Amino acid sequence: MGSTGASSGGPAGTRDRDSAGRARNARPRDGLGRPLPYGTDGVARQPEGIVRTPSQTVTEAQELLDAGRPFHAHEVFEDAWKSGPGDERTLWRGLAQLAVGLTHAARGNATGGPRLLRRGAAAVEEWAAHSGRQQPYGLDVAGLASWARDLAGAVERDAEPVDAAARAPRLRGRQAS
Repeated sequence: MGSTGASSGGPAGTRDRDSAGRARNARPRDGLGRPLPYGTDGVARQPEGIVRTPSQTVTEAQELLDAGRPFHAHEVFEDAWKSGPGDERTLWRGLAQLAVGLTHAARGNATGGPRLLRRGAAAVEEWAAHSGRQQPYGLDVAGLASWARDLAGAVERDAEPVDAAARAPRLRGRQAS
């Protein structure tokens, strides 16, 4: 029998629900977004559905990436993707895919990480080509695509988890090699 109220976890067979009754996993998460056992101290989640300016989005996402929290950066990009103008959705979706790709690479997923990194690189490049904007909001589209492909190759070659903070991209400006 499922729970109808918000739940922080309980007996087997109950589902966590938000205040509107939608299923929501309330388990704590680690810095890479992996679920932890109920009652464990986890990393605070990013609030969902926040409308930020593009500049605020990029700044907040960069802070999260620098802190080794690409899963949380993906959630910030996802908010921009869902709330921003329709003609920018491909850009924000591509940036979210880059962050999720880094998340999977940090988790040691040598198949999914590279796939998402390349998909995100292609999306941001496609958006830049169609929009004619190579550095929207100061974003280094070419550098991000190059970073993503380089990291994808390294993850496939080494088949080892990467340090998310050490391998985080620079969203604005030139990428470190």
